[in-house]
Amino acid sequence: MTAPHAGGCRCGAVRFEASAEPHHISYCHCGDCRRASGAPVSAFVGFMTGQVAFTGKALKMFENGPVTRSFCGICGSPIAYVDERLEDHIYFMLGAMDMPAYFKPTHHAHVREQLPYLHMPDDLPRHLKTSVPRPANLQSPDGQRPSDGTLS
Repeated sequence: MTAPHAGGCRCGAVRFEASAEPHHISYCHCGDCRRASGAPVSAFVGFMTGQVAFTGKALKMFENGPVTRSFCGICGSPIAYVDERLEDHIYFMLGAMDMPAYFKPTHHAHVREQLPYLHMPDDLPRHLKTSVPRPANLQSPDGQRPSDGTLS
């Protein structure tokens, strides 16, 4: 499949379309993503913000340190997040994509926070912390210096 890639919220009030292939597809096991999604693990599809167009209702936002998560103000569906340390990147929830089966994650992030009963038997690389390098001079919301922390 080639771009455009479309998605939206559960009620259809928010729609988006990306005009290019994603640069990042991953699972995330961090506690913040669990709380934001309500799921034991999240999956994201990353694009450059200049490649994405939104239509419909305006998104609602929630800021937590350098991360801003967006969601539909009508149905509450989580849509995406941006990180001020990653200029011009947006990461959509895999479940918000119209064709989520097209986007196969290529690695796991924040496996240090993975729930002990969650077993995902794949051979994908696993990162102790983030799978996307952040500038070393900025700290994460937990006060830790960003680190790749790759396990494999």
